[in-house]
Amino acid sequence: MEIKKDTYKTILNPSEGLIYKEKGSKFLGFAFPISNEDDVKVYIVMLKKQHHTAKHWCFAWQIGVENPQYRVNDGGEPHNSAGQPIYGQIQSFDLTNVLVVVVRYFGGTKLGVGGLISAYKTAAQYALDTSEIIEKYIEINFKIVVDYPNLNKIMRFTKEHQIIITHQNMEIDCEIYFAIRKSEFEKYNTIISALHYLKYFSFS
Repeated sequence: MEIKKDTYKTILNPSEGLIYKEKGSKFLGFAFPISNEDDVKVYIVMLKKQHHTAKHWCFAWQIGVENPQYRVNDGGEPHNSAGQPIYGQIQSFDLTNVLVVVVRYFGGTKLGVGGLISAYKTAAQYALDTSEIIEKYIEINFKIVVDYPNLNKIMRFTKEHQIIITHQNMEIDCEIYFAIRKSEFEKYNTIISALHYLKYFSFS
């Protein structure tokens, strides 16, 4: 397995930036850590309820590392005047698995496309400036299946190699799930393949 990149940056917790004001309009930036598109829907619905009197809810998000997915949404503003500037800040901070939303309360004066681009960019920047940015490892998930007489062996193995078990499923056989850092995949794939007492193992 070719190792392209072993870490990525994201944010630890949801955050809210300073309010940016321009010609009476108020722009509120929010950032959220996400892992899938369902998270995006939840946060958008939440913000629309919290800021139901706002005029626009514009956002951008990115998920993934090697083949990242992203979306931008102008929320009713002119094309590429909101979502793209927000996404530009996600790229500028070199983040992924993140959603940034900018809520606009219209102040009665139109800003023009240039003014909107600047306002949404600034509000997104504020939201990310106040976020705690962390670095995470890219992980590969393993599943190991053993029978009960060999359970102690696999437990000793995980302890010796300081492998953290993510969850277990104890039924007819014992299913053990754990995640390892991607850069260590080849090492552990070789070691685990040599464990003759395993009934099954796979990775994803």
